[in-house]
Amino acid sequence: MIEELLSEPVAGADSFDTVQDTALFPEEEAWAAPMATARRAKFTTIRDCARQGMVRLGLPPAPILRGPAGEPVWPSGLTGSMTHTRGYHAAAVAPSRNILAIGVDAEPNQRLRNADMLPLVSLAAERAWVEALLVRRPEVSWDRLLFSAKESVYKACFPVVGPLGFDDALVTVDPLAGTFRARVRLPGPGGRGSRSTRLMGRWLARDGLILTAMVLRRPRRRRPSPFPPQVRGFG
Repeated sequence: MIEELLSEPVAGADSFDTVQDTALFPEEEAWAAPMATARRAKFTTIRDCARQGMVRLGLPPAPILRGPAGEPVWPSGLTGSMTHTRGYHAAAVAPSRNILAIGVDAEPNQRLRNADMLPLVSLAAERAWVEALLVRRPEVSWDRLLFSAKESVYKACFPVVGPLGFDDALVTVDPLAGTFRARVRLPGPGGRGSRSTRLMGRWLARDGLILTAMVLRRPRRRRPSPFPPQVRGFG
């Protein structure tokens, strides 16, 4: 399913089952050794998906470690994103010479468990379209879709500008086109003030799941980057 939201040069792979017998690289084994069985299975399966993506790019499988915030650390020359939810695992990878960063997220197509959670992860303008679409198109859990879209935005932006808060991105959804837009507030030059940029992603709701994806492509040489100058060489 995840590949439906991606286009070249991004390669995606997913799995509806956990992988028990795939060997980890020694560097990964150091992370996985103390994990409980269920958590280790998720850790292994999601990396198996990522390595399938590497193979589809014509590259050999390689280890994917973890950074200080728990984020995946991709092999040199690659960037990507991974996600899992109950019964589903997915990953997307791409050459970092073409793609600045990727964010993918998977959620169950179910309303947020706690009604008090939506105000914590959304802006008033977002809640307005969520409430309207929940009436018009109840087959999609729009509050969960908003949460997933923001997760994809944050995953894509994290390696570029660092962590964002839930109020740093204003998300709007096109319910017919399967796309979403995010107006993201970024730190200004030298950390002074802030400025915003507009980004676009895609979404899919099917088989009890909601998937979202955002791909940040490197700008062409003559086109200015929407991100701060210090990240133009990222990847």
